[in-house]
Amino acid sequence: MFGQTLRLLLAVCVAGALAPPEPARADRDRQHEEARRAVERGEALPLPEILARVGGELGGEVVGLKFRQAEGRWIYEFRVIGTGGKLSEVSVDAASAQILRREGH
Repeated sequence: MFGQTLRLLLAVCVAGALAPPEPARADRDRQHEEARRAVERGEALPLPEILARVGGELGGEVVGLKFRQAEGRWIYEFRVIGTGGKLSEVSVDAASAQILRREGH
């Protein structure tokens, strides 16, 4: 019985450690809602369409995504791991799928 309790406690601790902190989850949920509303209003293209248009130009595997508004327009901001493990950020206009900026880290 003690062994089962210890395993359960360990599983709960590991799950808690792997879950994003509450503020990060709230921010992610807010961004998701903003994106959904912007797509519904015709102010942004859906993410699958953006990826179909520019996915090959991102330069690697997408490992992170933000959706934000800047200078009066919606932007998808992709974090991308390229060849050799190089991390970059690629900003894409959410309405036109035009790549606006690419920053390497």
